[in-house]
Amino acid sequence: MSNSSDVLAELTRVLEARKNSADGESSYVASLHQKGLNKILEKVGEEAVETILAAKDAQASGDTSDLIYETADLWFHTLVMLSHLGEDASAVLNELARRFDMSGLEEKASRTAK
Repeated sequence: MSNSSDVLAELTRVLEARKNSADGESSYVASLHQKGLNKILEKVGEEAVETILAAKDAQASGDTSDLIYETADLWFHTLVMLSHLGEDASAVLNELARRFDMSGLEEKASRTAK
């Protein structure tokens, strides 16, 4: 793949295809979808913790290779979560684009209370 947006677009396509048609015994993504949202969220949480630990290790060692690996796992499982809920990376990219010209404090102030 020539650039990162190609990778993201292809990954989105593959995730959706496996969600809709793949056998859970031959596809990890399909198996996550079949197990449901709670299992997917468990994986997102697990990968978030592993990413945090890798960041701490990277700060101490100066080696970010594990951090990159764990961040890729976190992003992947987050994309599976979005797919399970009928969204994809484009929704997140659109939200980031919306925030791009806004300061962090302005963005925080613009949020509605949940």
